[in-house]
Amino acid sequence: MANTLEQYRSVLNRCKDLYLNKAADYGTSWRVLRTISIVDQIYIKAWRIRQIQETGIQKIEDTIESEFIGIVNYGIIALIQLSISENEETELDVAKAKDWYELEAQKVEDLMQQKNHDYGEAWREMSQQSFVDLILVKLLRVKQILANDGKTTVSEGIDANFADMVNYAVFALINSQ
Repeated sequence: MANTLEQYRSVLNRCKDLYLNKAADYGTSWRVLRTISIVDQIYIKAWRIRQIQETGIQKIEDTIESEFIGIVNYGIIALIQLSISENEETELDVAKAKDWYELEAQKVEDLMQQKNHDYGEAWREMSQQSFVDLILVKLLRVKQILANDGKTTVSEGIDANFADMVNYAVFALINSQ
């Protein structure tokens, strides 16, 4: 688990660095996104990875790795949006954006450690294709929950699905190293 934590945190730090650089460039313009829009952003990235996996052809330079990093960051952005008050300013300064990112990333890491204990790092034997498929399943679940006005009867909520997507993308990035 020590190696897993080191690898996990290394990947998450790479993702956070990109998030912070984009916050410096663009501000926190993502604050205007509604949950469904974040779902669609992640969907586009996951579907592109799947298309490249299936066809073996890509016509733009963005790598599969960069798409997984985007999934991590949009997943954490979704968790921030679900946690932050709608009355909060749209534009957060970079330090506050960093604090929010680190808070949500820590929650996702804690979840990973709990699940990793119970599942015994089964993810290390999984294919990149499976991670993409699982992310797509989680996206469809979130869409259904949103269609049900955010209510579930027996299932996990929207936040749990985003946390799982982040972890699947981090696992895919670790396995590709």
